[in-house]
Amino acid sequence: MLNISTREREWDDVIAVAEREHDVWASVGIHPHEADQHPHVDTAKLVERTQHPRVVGIGESGLDYYYDHSDRERQQASFRAHLAACRETQLPIIVHTRDAEEDTAEILREEMGKGAFPGVIHCFTASGAFADIALELGFYISISGIVTFKNARDLQETAVRLPLDRLLIETDAPFLAPVPHRGKPGEPAFVADTCRFLAKLRGEDPEALAEATRRNFHALFAKTLA
Repeated sequence: MLNISTREREWDDVIAVAEREHDVWASVGIHPHEADQHPHVDTAKLVERTQHPRVVGIGESGLDYYYDHSDRERQQASFRAHLAACRETQLPIIVHTRDAEEDTAEILREEMGKGAFPGVIHCFTASGAFADIALELGFYISISGIVTFKNARDLQETAVRLPLDRLLIETDAPFLAPVPHRGKPGEPAFVADTCRFLAKLRGEDPEALAEATRRNFHALFAKTLA
């Protein structure tokens, strides 16, 4: 599993868990909510921390115009710094986007035009059209427990048609616990519930889907195989 960071003060702890547990890896990054508080975290600082053997991704980073906890221009600048680090290291970007599809797509396309890099749209809740853009750019799409919610019809329709070789499943723990655990803190074990729901939705065998997403994880986060 990948333990994703959201602010700089978490990096050492997240990496320490990855050092301790052989099947846990780490990312380093600044969540868009935290962009205002981290103007000093630039591409060079991110690249430096990715030299650790257990750091296999960069993020999560992106744009969140729903809460606007940080200035939008600051979010965009932080996002571009993360993408530049991905381009330099060839580690995948873990993208957060909420109510910001147009700007997220524009920035990804612009930065990809400077040189390709891998990535995943984390905890996907965006439109089917945005999913198509992400797939076109070569990104993976990660589905969380939200897909099990009754009011997630649009997401369910998108999840059904995602290519099996671009699909990941996550918990976003401690948030977004899937049915039948709603109202409880999310935990990594609940990924199995999301997998079973998604497999039924797609008409696939749960074990086969689990194996496919395991392969996809190692394909995207290729440093985990080093």
